[in-house]
Amino acid sequence: MALDRTKLSVDGIESQVPHVEENDYSQRAQWLRAAVLGANDGLISTASLMMGVGAVKGDAKAMIVSGFAGLVAGACSMAIGEFVSVYSQLDIEVSQRKRAQQTKGEGESSDGAGGERLPSPLQAAAASALAFSLGAVVPLLAAGFISNYRVRLGVAAAATSAGLVVFGCVGAALGRAPVGRSCFRVVAGGWLAMAVTYGLMRLFGSSVF
Repeated sequence: MALDRTKLSVDGIESQVPHVEENDYSQRAQWLRAAVLGANDGLISTASLMMGVGAVKGDAKAMIVSGFAGLVAGACSMAIGEFVSVYSQLDIEVSQRKRAQQTKGEGESSDGAGGERLPSPLQAAAASALAFSLGAVVPLLAAGFISNYRVRLGVAAAATSAGLVVFGCVGAALGRAPVGRSCFRVVAGGWLAMAVTYGLMRLFGSSVF
C-alpha cells in the first residue's frame, strides 16, 4: 500500500513528510507503557519484598517464598488492573465512534473508523502480566541458589540493578528517549524502593519477629 504523504515544494525541491510513522508510535505507546512499566514493577517490587524479608530473616527459603508470592500476586494484580483500564478505554472509544457516526450519518462499522485499531483488553492484560513476571524472575533466580546471607542480598541487589539498566535502556530506545537519563531514573527509583523497604523492616521488623 502506498503511504499517505504530504508533498511540499520549496524552490523546486520536493520533500515528503510521512504521516504513518507518527501513527505507528502512538499505537506503540500503549504497549510500551504496559511492557516497560510491568517489567520495572515486577523487578522493583519483588526485589524490595525480598530485601525486606531478608532484613529480618536470614533464611534463604523465606526470601524465595516471599519473592515467588510477590511474583504471582503482582502479575495477577497487573493483569486485572490493565484489563479494567483498557476495557474502560475501549468502551469510551466505541461510544465516541458511535456518536460520531450518528452525527455524520455514516454507515461505517465502529472498528473501522479512521483505520485505527481498537485496544484489546486481553492482550494488554497478558502483556502486562508477562512483563511483570519477567522482571520478577530476575532477583528470584539471582538469589535462589545462594546460601550465604550477605552474599545473597548483594547478588539480589546487583542483579536488580543490572535488570533496571537493561529495562531502562530498552524502554528509552523503543520510545526514542534519552538513554542515560532514562536509565538513571529507573535505577535511582529502584534503589530508593529497596533501601526504604530494607531500612524500615530492619528498624521495625526486629521487634515483631
